[in-house]
Amino acid sequence: MPMRPEISIIVVSYDMTRQLRRTLLSLSPAYQKDCPEGRCQVIVIDNGSPVPPTAADLAVPGLPIELHYRPGASPSPVDAVNFGLSLAKAPHIAVMIDGARLASPGLVNGCLAACGLHPRPVVATYNYHLGQQPQQRAVRDGYDMGRENALLASIGWPADGYRLFEIAVLELGRPWPNPMLETNFLCMPRGLWSELGGYDAQFKSAGGGAVNHDTFWRACALPDVQLIRVAGEATFHQVHGGVATNAGDDRAHLRIGLEFIKIRHRRIVPVRSPGWLYDPQTGTTSKP
Repeated sequence: MPMRPEISIIVVSYDMTRQLRRTLLSLSPAYQKDCPEGRCQVIVIDNGSPVPPTAADLAVPGLPIELHYRPGASPSPVDAVNFGLSLAKAPHIAVMIDGARLASPGLVNGCLAACGLHPRPVVATYNYHLGQQPQQRAVRDGYDMGRENALLASIGWPADGYRLFEIAVLELGRPWPNPMLETNFLCMPRGLWSELGGYDAQFKSAGGGAVNHDTFWRACALPDVQLIRVAGEATFHQVHGGVATNAGDDRAHLRIGLEFIKIRHRRIVPVRSPGWLYDPQTGTTSKP
């Protein structure tokens, strides 16, 4: 009898077949620790790519994926995420709104363990960028896919996924207990996703603007939830020409901020509650 999935992972992509295949490889049983085939339901939503990936393009041994196309989709990935949420079958759901982010080898197991620490957990991991500086700046200095390929080859990826930390920098802010702006692996029980109502369709700009931050903020504001940050696991952004991360254009960030103010009537600020810090390597939880 097939294993019932413990977690549904929704991965959204647009025009990133090369990066997406690597992301899926990093979610596979051969790469993820203590994550046998069937533990994860992986749902890939292609949000209207000019040349969408095929199942053959994305085939990874041991990782069945559910691939869905949305031709003519909105430039915002919000509808794609919410469609993915409607397909999720597992008791826990994680969203990767940017499918170009590699996972560390204990990401899935660590987040599921963190979910067991509280009845209403909001579990978040940190975002890193491949390269020696955040990619908003790196692309201006000539960082591109060729350099990134060389970086990954220099650590022998994917043989030891934890070596990604050697060739990456934290995307924003500072580690726990400092404020946290967002996460690209927001993991919660499906009941909390229902309470949240998914991602807010008011965010219509390309790339979703600040909708990922908004979703994290709203999740942390739900009644009686506990924010749990996971130590030693992360996602790592690959360069792909994304609207915010790789645009190399301050005007894109201005547009994102203005859309957010129009919708929420406040500026973008990080979640200041430190929450808990869970270390899956040791099983310890730090509380402020």
